[in-house]
Amino acid sequence: MKNPNIDYGSYPDRGILCVDMKSFYASCAAVARGLDPLICPLAVVADMERRGSVVLAATPAMKEKYGIRTGSRLFEIPSVPEIVIVSAQMKTYLEISTQVTDLFHKFVPKEKIHTYSVDESFLEVGNGEGRFSNPEETAQMIIDELKETFHLDAAIGIGPNMLLAKLCLDLEAKKKGVARWTYDNFREKLWPVAPLSEMWGIGPRLERRLNRMGIWSVGQLAKFPLEQLEKAFGVMGNQFFYHANGVDLSDPGAPIIQGQVSYGKSQILLRDYHKPEDVKYVILEMCEEVARRARRKGHAGRTISLGIGYSKTEGGSGFHRSVSVEHPTSITMDLYRACLVLFSRYYNGEVVRKISISLGNITEDSDIQLDLFQHARDRKRDLGYVMDEIRERYGQDMLLRAVSWTDAGTARHRSRLVGGHYAE
Repeated sequence: MKNPNIDYGSYPDRGILCVDMKSFYASCAAVARGLDPLICPLAVVADMERRGSVVLAATPAMKEKYGIRTGSRLFEIPSVPEIVIVSAQMKTYLEISTQVTDLFHKFVPKEKIHTYSVDESFLEVGNGEGRFSNPEETAQMIIDELKETFHLDAAIGIGPNMLLAKLCLDLEAKKKGVARWTYDNFREKLWPVAPLSEMWGIGPRLERRLNRMGIWSVGQLAKFPLEQLEKAFGVMGNQFFYHANGVDLSDPGAPIIQGQVSYGKSQILLRDYHKPEDVKYVILEMCEEVARRARRKGHAGRTISLGIGYSKTEGGSGFHRSVSVEHPTSITMDLYRACLVLFSRYYNGEVVRKISISLGNITEDSDIQLDLFQHARDRKRDLGYVMDEIRERYGQDMLLRAVSWTDAGTARHRSRLVGGHYAE
């Protein structure tokens, strides 16, 4: 079957800006100390007391001069007088991020802004019909004002929709400062992209599956038979095809890739975990968090996934497997039992350093038909919501499972963090 013809004239050019604050955390830390983030070698680390602590951000000078970047370790930073090392101050970064969003209100109304992350936002400015002329001029005005007001640098990708704006940012604007993709020029910029993991939304596992189908570049994905993609990936195959062809109908505030709703959590452990029982303690804590995130949205899911990453001392490999349960659930112990099945089946006894858990195949929790032969199931589900309400009102550490008080538990430590880091 022939692929459908795409009429780009039927899709509006909404003039979407994807604004990325360059080296945001490191730049904020430098400016707060009266330093120039463009020339000062500064690194932000998660925990100053741990030599193996991860570098969360680094200024351009730190990257270029010393090769220290996000993901490096504290012990890798040279002992040089000009280098500045600071701990993460997430509360401060969040406050500055809020002030930056307030600045955006000068250019577009609140409903046209989507804060994607602490340092990245989408703004819908229109295609040359707004109060600030064309999108390129608006983008440059925003960059100039960010420098003048906050002494922070930014890059802005412009596109007719959210997807192309994001891809323009990642693939071109981060090098140039401001760049614009349109329905007329995106093919020459996007289709040559390879490997496929350079395409936003395609991770290593998905890339390998597409490679096995003979798809190695975005252009090949765009021309691949749609029917075969849908057969292999379902509705996501349809989205892969249209995204590779530059089509995205998401509104600011909605996920860029619709239909990928899932709830998950991943953490790199603070130390190597040698005992399987200790790993299970952390899995239980994380199942509690994933279930809570689903309940917060009134959702439940059927597919539970567990990922285990082994320590670098073991070669850094691991596994990622999923299992589907009969009834959608948001009950912590349901997730935990499923994870234990996967863990016992695939764990090979190596030292563990990373754990990830997710709940997918989502449905509305209120739509679930309760099993008449499991009389306590409705009470277990309701209990989860009651526990969530107590935590929201009195703090996340007010109700913790007993495993969190063991040496293996991590929840007590994480409850003192903001955005995963100490709130200083």
